[in-house]
Amino acid sequence: MRIILLIMIGFSSLVFADFTKNGDIVTDNKTGLQWQDNADASTTTKIWTDAINYCENLTLDGYSDWRLPNINELKSIVDRSKSNSAIVDGFANFSSSYYWSSTSNVGYEDYAWYVLFYHGSVSYYYKYGNFYVRCVRAGQ
Repeated sequence: MRIILLIMIGFSSLVFADFTKNGDIVTDNKTGLQWQDNADASTTTKIWTDAINYCENLTLDGYSDWRLPNINELKSIVDRSKSNSAIVDGFANFSSSYYWSSTSNVGYEDYAWYVLFYHGSVSYYYKYGNFYVRCVRAGQ
């Protein structure tokens, strides 16, 4: 039994080597960023300003320093080799839909960048659209 458990732990470390899930948080082991991964991350939609406020007011697993990720941070959890769920392995709660970033579109201040996790595309949309929200924090 002990050998099987050790093999399973070793295998899961290989599969999720870059990301570690602990409670409702997924940690990117390369960047140190910690990502919200509770049920709200797959159900909560907001307009852009409300998404920023939601993250700034979030308390999750004892942490209250959450924020809406910028577009580069959000793109860092995309796995373009997948479709219908182009998010890196390790996340349990996600939608294959649009997620807001905190990055406004320069020159078009009424628009902000998003990631579509169906296939990992990136574009911008009017800030009054209701998109999903996934918060991030700097971690330790």
